[in-house]
Amino acid sequence: MKKLLAVLIFLVLLVTVGCGGSKNEKNEYKAVLKDELVVGTEAAFAPFEFTDEKTGKLTGFDVELIQAVAQEIGFKKCTVVNMDFDALIPAVNSGKADVAISAVTINDTRKRVVLFTQPYYKSGLAFIVRKGITDVKTFEDLKAKTIAVQKETTGEVYARQLEEKGAVIKAFASNEQAFTELKNGKADAVVCDLPVLQYFLKNGGSAFASLAGNPLTVEEYGILMGKKKPDMQKAMDKALDNLKRNGTYDKLYEKWFGKGEK
Repeated sequence: MKKLLAVLIFLVLLVTVGCGGSKNEKNEYKAVLKDELVVGTEAAFAPFEFTDEKTGKLTGFDVELIQAVAQEIGFKKCTVVNMDFDALIPAVNSGKADVAISAVTINDTRKRVVLFTQPYYKSGLAFIVRKGITDVKTFEDLKAKTIAVQKETTGEVYARQLEEKGAVIKAFASNEQAFTELKNGKADAVVCDLPVLQYFLKNGGSAFASLAGNPLTVEEYGILMGKKKPDMQKAMDKALDNLKRNGTYDKLYEKWFGKGEK
């Protein structure tokens, strides 16, 4: 009887230790876990990140996505900090922010100084023109116009191709300032990401502006972090995979953009 009891106790302990080990092995995020994830963003890029006028809180597709990623990984708190767009890369490289998400296009120039996750959104550049302008059908037609852009973005880089052909480029700290310049008649066009332009037109911008020409590029957005954080990159990629697999990503996408190709 004693021998049987000893065997049963041994088996129970074996199962308990075995379960604990398996659980530990499945913790794919343990290398980055801590109490708080600090996230940098530039909250002037609706519908990706912006300040809700009613609540005063940051919201948007990117904000809700990174909150879901943080929850998936297991951070107890996710703090999203609003900062200038051109401060995002310095913030992740200095440790001021753990990661940044702000509709940042993945490109070779940025990959030299930061790490990116897998793409989480497919986008592209486009342009709008002020109502009353009828002689702009293509991007090349902007060569004699004044173009407003947000500085340090791919929109600015693309627009400056026309600078040597006579276009005047006005670069602002935010796309909201670029839109205001257009509304006030001090710019003829704005080059920006297509979903941002569509959201802007849908929410009052169509009163004084409209899309012109065809989309200019195809781009992909990624979450970025410092070069010395490959563990964070792996954790973020795994979390994105899981959110896509369990349907969370699709729900967020449809909330902010409706159903369509992702």
